[in-house]
Order: sequence, then C-alpha cells, then structure tokens
Amino acid sequence: MLPKPHTKLCHTIQMHRRGVSTSPAAGQSFRKWYQGLWRTERTNLPPYSHFTQIGDPVLRQRAAPVPPEHLDSPEVQAVVERMVRVLRKFDCVGIAAPQIGVSLRIIAMEFKKSLRKELPEALYQARQMSELPLTVGTLLQWQMAAELIEFPPLLQVLINPVLTVSDYTKLKHPEGCMSVRGFSAEVERYAGVQLTGADGQSAAGGEFNLELSGWNARIAQHEMDHLEGKLYTDHMDRATFACTCWEAVNTKSGRVEIPFYK
Repeated sequence: MLPKPHTKLCHTIQMHRRGVSTSPAAGQSFRKWYQGLWRTERTNLPPYSHFTQIGDPVLRQRAAPVPPEHLDSPEVQAVVERMVRVLRKFDCVGIAAPQIGVSLRIIAMEFKKSLRKELPEALYQARQMSELPLTVGTLLQWQMAAELIEFPPLLQVLINPVLTVSDYTKLKHPEGCMSVRGFSAEVERYAGVQLTGADGQSAAGGEFNLELSGWNARIAQHEMDHLEGKLYTDHMDRATFACTCWEAVNTKSGRVEIPFYK
C-alpha cells in the first residue's frame, strides 16, 4: 500500500487527468514539463509581508534604481512602508527591497537602543555595536503611519544608495540573514563605510551623507549586497557555516521548526 500522501497525490492526478499530459510538448525540456505538473498557481504577489528565501531569483538580480520621477510616487511609498513593517515585525536590523520581492535599490536599517539590553555587554563592545535610528534608502522624507515609528512623524527615506569604503580594516564576525533563515557564518566586512545619494528634500539638489562604523557599517554592507544580487554566503568563511539551532535539533530529536512567518 502506498503511504497516505502518495495515495492522495495519485487520487489528485486521476481527478485531473484530462489536464495532465504524459509526454513533454515539442521543444519543451523534460525538466520544465515535469515541474509544470506540480507547480501551484501564485496567489501572493510582491511586496510580500515575509522575507524571500535563498533560491528566489529576485535575490540574485541586480536591483534597478528608482527613477527620479517616481521617488514620491504612491507605489514607491507603498514599498517603503511594507519594508518598514516587515523589518519591525521580524525584529531585525536591516532589510532590502529584494527581500520582499521588489527589485529596487532601497534599503532600510535600524539598530534599536533596546537591543543593548538583550546582548551581553562584552559581545556588544567586541562587535562595535551602536544605536542606529531607522534609516531607509537615500532620497526623501515620507509621512509614515504613526504606528510604524517610535521617532518623529517624518521618517527620512534613503533610496538609490551609493556605498564607499572609509576604513579598509577588515573585521570578522558571525552574520546571519533573514533570507537564509536558520543559518549563520563568519564574514569579513570593512570597519567603516559611507552611504551617499542625492537629497530629494533639497531644491538645490544637495547630497545625503551617512558615515557608519563597526556593526552599523556591517549592516550597510550586508544590505547593499542584496541590491547587487549577492548574499553573505558569497563572502562567508565556509568552515563556519552553521545551523543556528543545531543544538536544539539534537536535544529535541529533530523536532524543531524554522518559521518563515510571524
């Protein structure tokens, strides 16, 4: 007797046998034909309320710049608002638009002061951590919904960021990613960086400049990688790549779940 899942699957195929071809169409590879038998119709479209995961093509694309004429558009504002919501919902320190399925050059970073209380002081100092108020991309200010922010009602939005290295000292620390959920590895990053971009608030076309060091510089480099279609796994020390819950897996005889929702 077939296991129950297989029995159900066979029954489903029989019920829909008129829509299933038993041979690949001319010119179609067997792989695509076979995948087409099981692929479900997409009902959820970007911008997502979850993080895209490694394997999603959007994470390997070089994100497109936001055209100047669309900087204050409702569409871009909707993407920014969704990014902030997801960032806060999952209690993380950074997010890039491709991580919610939108291939645009927008990033958001926030290292809350409250995190210091949750981390050992020695770790906080060793990784050169410091508070980083919510910063999103490089260009405008958005009037965000009050429930999204704990800072003044006007939230500075940064779009189309440009990163340059200001301190070439390399620092190696463990790093994780919400798009590679459940794993971490040690990654070398530059100790200091600068983020610049055109200032959409200035009629004279001024320039935005954000100097970051230590852990905040690491966050910026990590998020900028996403805009280039890269992940920390491309830079990691492969010998340190590890499942973050491997001890729990052993303790609980494998009965551990890594949630991709919240």
